[in-house]
Amino acid sequence: MRHLDNTNSHSRPEPVTPTHDDIARVRAFLVELQANICQALEAQERKGGSTATFVPDDWERPEGGGGRSCILADGEVIEKAGVMFSHIHVHNLPASATARHPNIAGRRAQAMGVSLVVHPKNPNVPTSHANVRLFVAEAEGEDPIWWFGGGFDLTPFYP
Repeated sequence: MRHLDNTNSHSRPEPVTPTHDDIARVRAFLVELQANICQALEAQERKGGSTATFVPDDWERPEGGGGRSCILADGEVIEKAGVMFSHIHVHNLPASATARHPNIAGRRAQAMGVSLVVHPKNPNVPTSHANVRLFVAEAEGEDPIWWFGGGFDLTPFYP
């Protein structure tokens, strides 16, 4: 995204409106992030003596968009892991999506992100889940409404 020059600390910066190029760069970053995560987890498998690798599955969504799911199973370190990239398009947001955000009602939207779930073989190592995403709601003649979101969880274990 474009850099904001906030040289006057007393003024509020102008809002940033992402361009199509900005969104394309975020998409490229997320696709690369998925590949890097898969490579890093496969490297841990090789250190554990396994040849387990991720199996990719490209998919398309009839309503618009698609993604790639990558699954690794039966490794020496990782019992099962999934690292997913998706970029979907919605032509009109449903009421359930706009109930708490009426300012996005009636807009078309796109969302993209990477999510992962990793189940280690060792029962003393927590399962992890993480995701990062970009959401953009657009309407003709209006600035897009957009935000990044995400989170990370570790499932606790009890010895």
